[in-house]
Amino acid sequence: MQRRPGFPAKLPGSATTPAGAPSQRSAVLGARPIAAMAVGVGLDSAAVRARMVQKLAAGGVTSPQVLQAMGQVERHRFVDSALGNQAYEDTSLPIGMGQTISKPSIVARMCELLLGAEVARTAGLGRVLEIGTGCGYQAAVLSLLAREVYTLERVRSLHEKARDNLRPFRLANVHLMFGDGMLGYPSGAPYSAIIAAAGGDSVPQAWCDQLAVGGRLVAPMAVAGGQQMLLVIDKSAHGLKQNVLEPVHFVPLKSGIA
Repeated sequence: MQRRPGFPAKLPGSATTPAGAPSQRSAVLGARPIAAMAVGVGLDSAAVRARMVQKLAAGGVTSPQVLQAMGQVERHRFVDSALGNQAYEDTSLPIGMGQTISKPSIVARMCELLLGAEVARTAGLGRVLEIGTGCGYQAAVLSLLAREVYTLERVRSLHEKARDNLRPFRLANVHLMFGDGMLGYPSGAPYSAIIAAAGGDSVPQAWCDQLAVGGRLVAPMAVAGGQQMLLVIDKSAHGLKQNVLEPVHFVPLKSGIA
């Protein structure tokens, strides 16, 4: 049985795998559910999030689980205070290092697609791998939908920002990993779902290898002409089935750490 990563008081020094790629480092976040967060005024108001959820439902999101999760997670806690008044608009916002927090509609859409995986329909969403932690917002949403979330970030400053953002929520089922997302995280495999917040020209083979039979991978991918499209890959005992959905716009998928 795999031993899940612990939460070090201080991140250990760097190390390398036999292939020369930096090894992932991790933090697991406490034990208090999101619902236990104190509710204040202004942007803390549940009414603000409720209006966002109503717009998501009007836009085509039908999963009660996803809508409930989107309504629980306080998005303004994951953006800079200067952008707080835009936190519940359906727009992406900068989080530093040339990266962005995805639109609520995109987060909801991709999470809803994950719940359509064969294993999720029969046994619920088990272990999920997220590629690109960013500020931690999507990981917080996933924590309410999956039994366990492993999330990888290649940019150290963003990994640390996500850790700081998520720490107050004390999510026992979220594991923050610092490392090269293109390598996935084989120690936690197989995953019932894999979700990526960055798009490349192709899906890394490591992701497909780490996906469980009956699992689903949702990621942006560049097609002819450079246009990014949302890609869904379902894995069965017979192989991989790929579906290309609507156009999307994500930051580029990169290898290595920074």
